[in-house]
Amino acid sequence: MRLVSFETKGQERAGLVLSDGRVVDLYETALDLAATGQFPGGTAGCEALKTVPGIIAVCAAVLPSLRLIESEGEQGRGTLIEAGDYGLLAPIPRPYKNVFCVGRNYIDHVTEGYKARGSEIRVPEHPQFFSKPPTAVTGPHSDIPFDPKTMARLDYEVELGVIIGMQGKDIPQESALDHVFGYTIINDLTARDLQRKHDQWFKGKGLDFSCPMGPWIVHKDDIADPQDLAISLSVNGEVRQQARTSQMIFDLKRIISDLSQGMTLEVGDIIATGTPSGVGYAMASPSFLSPGDVVRCEIECIGAIENRIGVTQR
Repeated sequence: MRLVSFETKGQERAGLVLSDGRVVDLYETALDLAATGQFPGGTAGCEALKTVPGIIAVCAAVLPSLRLIESEGEQGRGTLIEAGDYGLLAPIPRPYKNVFCVGRNYIDHVTEGYKARGSEIRVPEHPQFFSKPPTAVTGPHSDIPFDPKTMARLDYEVELGVIIGMQGKDIPQESALDHVFGYTIINDLTARDLQRKHDQWFKGKGLDFSCPMGPWIVHKDDIADPQDLAISLSVNGEVRQQARTSQMIFDLKRIISDLSQGMTLEVGDIIATGTPSGVGYAMASPSFLSPGDVVRCEIECIGAIENRIGVTQR
């Protein structure tokens, strides 16, 4: 099940992407089902299906109905939007909270980073957390405005994104994945010059449009093992990053559990779980993004996002 936020005729809606690329409008289709008593909660129960965060919040109650809508849509029934008649937004276009992020979570990335700085390699003993503001989030195919005043050394980082589906605090590792709704792709775009200037991660990773996300959220039931997925990134067709999520230093269970200690994780929270090696600043000849570059991030069982670095802003 691939859950999307999309725009059509100037309206933002929530839907499911079908195998042929069409989208089924969940709210409109649910209204039709409610009229014949086939949707839980009747017409009032359909309101939550207007947005992806609303759907995540009630998923436990409506998941069978969502599966029915998806099945019916594959057979041409429901309110269907043709592939060329909608535009994909980030699955959660404006998160209620900052996007939680994990730094230094692939050993090869840790190694390349310290080598690039000429420092002694230190493998973290605990997950290193930071965050990106909601204003950083942008769509899976959006152009990324380029401002040389803040992005002279703009870098890329492909990451597996985790979407929380059940609230929790002090979550034990053994039940951590029970709190997951699904998975998406995130590109943690980073202004390395700002990162170095301010000597911390928030500013250099928190610029507007610095968190492309999507193309959808794949429900956790449709990914057999999120801890063993191929993950890659290319720039203008050249593969720069290539790994598997099994190479994480701290697995998803540990990340969720540690993050939740003393801090409540809420429905709709987003966690970016770290990037593998191959980032631009750590190359033998550092290579940063420029206007016109096309960055493609792919994760097995999810799909791909592709963003173009836009024209220079002045």
